[in-house]
Amino acid sequence: MKTTQDFQKERLSAGQKVGVINLGCARNLVDAQMMLGRLKKNGHRIVASDQAETVIVNTCSFIEEARQESIDTILDLIELKKQGKIKKVIVAGCLAQRYGKDLAKEFAEVDAFVGTPTLSRDNMPQQLQLTPKHFAYVKICESCFNACSFCAIPKIKGKFISRTIESIVKEVKELDAHGVKEINIIGQDITAYGMDVYRQKSLARLLKELVKVIKNIEWIRLLYAFPSHVTDELIEVMAQEPRICKYIDMPLQHISDHILLEQNRNITTQQTVELIQKMRKAMPQGFVRTTFITGLPGETNEDFEQLRGFVKEFRFERVGVFVYSKEEGTLAADMKAQVPEKTKKARLDALMQDQQAISSAIQQSFVGRSLKVLIEEKEDKSSDTYIGRSEYDAPDVDGVVYVRSQKALKAGDFVQVMITDAYEYDLAGVVE
Repeated sequence: MKTTQDFQKERLSAGQKVGVINLGCARNLVDAQMMLGRLKKNGHRIVASDQAETVIVNTCSFIEEARQESIDTILDLIELKKQGKIKKVIVAGCLAQRYGKDLAKEFAEVDAFVGTPTLSRDNMPQQLQLTPKHFAYVKICESCFNACSFCAIPKIKGKFISRTIESIVKEVKELDAHGVKEINIIGQDITAYGMDVYRQKSLARLLKELVKVIKNIEWIRLLYAFPSHVTDELIEVMAQEPRICKYIDMPLQHISDHILLEQNRNITTQQTVELIQKMRKAMPQGFVRTTFITGLPGETNEDFEQLRGFVKEFRFERVGVFVYSKEEGTLAADMKAQVPEKTKKARLDALMQDQQAISSAIQQSFVGRSLKVLIEEKEDKSSDTYIGRSEYDAPDVDGVVYVRSQKALKAGDFVQVMITDAYEYDLAGVVE
């Protein structure tokens, strides 16, 4: 398959107006930023997708819903090309990486399928930042060190690779110098960071190096931790360093020993419970965002009820639930006792209903408390209300804080906010 660089050399004339449509998670967003950074370096004009001559769609293929969204977007772009509104369509990302040859046969109107950019171990990736100026994502590793039975990421992304500490520190220092206030450390498995290049889990070591060099950055957030790779040292660094958000995105996926074994998660029920207890003791005010899968082949009613009990007991602050998606080439796809779609969905609905009551109570507990909030934008020009996030709210996936202020604020400001109201996902308050 051709790389993005190959396509730039062969198929795009200098000065072409190029836009991108990014689908999927924040990891994909970093890939899109890398693509655009290279294109800009090669002399192309980066514009909004509705003003572009060439549109790149950066696809996701993690689950069936993501694949369908990617296909729908490709079809929409092909229609625009037929109407003469754009000249070229490029399909990049996970879907192209995994199914490029098959897609090329089906979508002859697409000019190129270019897969995903390669993450360099030693060099800082050249990027065109697509996030607001006050926050950024920093990808520290690619692919996953584990081989979960339900997940195709290692097949799509290849061998796990970590960037060096030096390259990450260099990137973060540049972001800090440009006034970025929050960085989100991302990767499929950030807690495995360093296991390839340093032969040991090195996320805590990296964080210690980062806090030494930052001046403007006040929040470092950790996204996509693998529970069996969380170390005591990492928990200690998170608890003691004030600039590290007391928030971690750590997909647990299940709690039944039977299902955890079938998922190949390399962690037991007891180890999971002990890990959560340890984190709660070290960070009593900390938030855990997690996800669970319902309907893995062989999941019994007893397995599911154990999961419901676990969620009710530990009262996680942020929870997402997905139905099991049968992924081609994974071990789970060939397992017997596939769970009916109706049952998967019913279990998802039941779990989310349980979580809704928990989330409501957690939200209400903020009323009357003071929170540090990072301002994102003004709600509208005539309003005295701004939209922001607390350290417990990751960009795009969590809620927001509506902030009333008589004083003019701007994106990137930090303010203390007295919370006066709580809603299902969001909070509201007044600047103190």
